[in-house]
Amino acid sequence: MELKIALLQLLPGKTLDENLSIGKKACVEAKEKGADVALFPEMWSDGYYLPQDEEELKKLAIDKDSSFVKEFRDLAAELQMAIGITFLESNDPRPLNSVVFFDRTGKEILHYSKVHICAFSDEVVLSGGDDFYVAELDFGRGKVSFGSMICFDREFPESARILMLKGAELILAPNACPMEINRLAALRTRAYENMLAVATCNYPKGQPDCNGHSTLFDGVPWAHEEDWVKDMCVLEAPEEPGVYIATLDLDKLRKHRSEDIMGDKYRRPETYSILSDPDVKDIIGGEFVPW
Repeated sequence: MELKIALLQLLPGKTLDENLSIGKKACVEAKEKGADVALFPEMWSDGYYLPQDEEELKKLAIDKDSSFVKEFRDLAAELQMAIGITFLESNDPRPLNSVVFFDRTGKEILHYSKVHICAFSDEVVLSGGDDFYVAELDFGRGKVSFGSMICFDREFPESARILMLKGAELILAPNACPMEINRLAALRTRAYENMLAVATCNYPKGQPDCNGHSTLFDGVPWAHEEDWVKDMCVLEAPEEPGVYIATLDLDKLRKHRSEDIMGDKYRRPETYSILSDPDVKDIIGGEFVPW
């Protein structure tokens, strides 16, 4: 059983209406290419623009029940294709960096806000989410349990580990940053250590501080039928804008999860108490200085 994931590696427009139009056209293209689910890059509603002025920021933020988000809900039902739409979400006291997933009937199945905001950078003006969630996606030919993490969430092993412990087989991850060898290695590792697939959608080259390279790591490191190592990278998009289709073989993933030793099988949680220590240490020197 295969799940086809459309990674909408798009350049945004300058207004909410432009991004609505660009996004809807990309979803139609994704459906024409056979996608079961379409994923946008991070904060698509405003092209990951984060003004530091509080009033300007609030003007850009939109509600989950806004017409922008509802248009994608209706489009999911019209196309009979799941859609994960990302947006700067209205919230008190500060906006959230959020994604909402609608299934192929237009039903909302998951609403997630970025937990690990980049508080050392422009995202200092945002609030962070408070949990990770898993939902079931019925894509017609079958079902898959999935969750989401957004960009910087990837750098914390706990993000993917919590999703795995809650039953996720797949993580759909919106992104907005340069995807270089180390960040790609983090995604590969999250997939490997948790025996799950990770699909990431980034902005293309041309968007500030982004370079494409949207990916799918399928979480299956061994070719069991050949008794040999295989590359978990099913797809790595180029830098250019486009709608890229990544195919996840769910049967192979589930076979691997049933037979291998990673994930939850040999954990020793009684030795991990330090992970729940609420005393978070400051960075060295107490101040972050970007390169």
